[in-house]
Amino acid sequence: MSLLERIDEDLKTALKARDMLKATVLRGLKSDIKYKQIEMGAVPSDDDIIAVLNTACKRHRDSIEQFGAGNRPDLVEKESAELVIIAAYLPEQMPEDKVRALIAESIAATGADSPAKTGLVMKDLMPKIKGRADGKMVSRLVSEMLAGEKK
Repeated sequence: MSLLERIDEDLKTALKARDMLKATVLRGLKSDIKYKQIEMGAVPSDDDIIAVLNTACKRHRDSIEQFGAGNRPDLVEKESAELVIIAAYLPEQMPEDKVRALIAESIAATGADSPAKTGLVMKDLMPKIKGRADGKMVSRLVSEMLAGEKK
């Protein structure tokens, strides 16, 4: 079953169970996927859908951060609940130690030796971890490891 079919089935189940939060989130995802389909001019693959889901997760994490800074615990709670629903459709996230190992491989493969070459490492690394780790965390770890290499 493709990811889109799974989302469709879960939407039907949520509507039958009158789970309005889940139904609303899944409708939003279907809308985002539809926009992606129009943009591509073809039916999106599971990888394309995972990219849409990652974007939605990032948007929710940013909202949680902003609502937390704005002292809005009610909205933080709502966004967090929606994030949990979306994250359930993503592949299992890689643990930090595994990400660090892949970063070390990419640093060795690219010969990067300073934080100025972060982009080179990220270009080599991202296809390997696509959808399985948060890009912001990966970027932070690459910067830390390259700064450590310099010392």
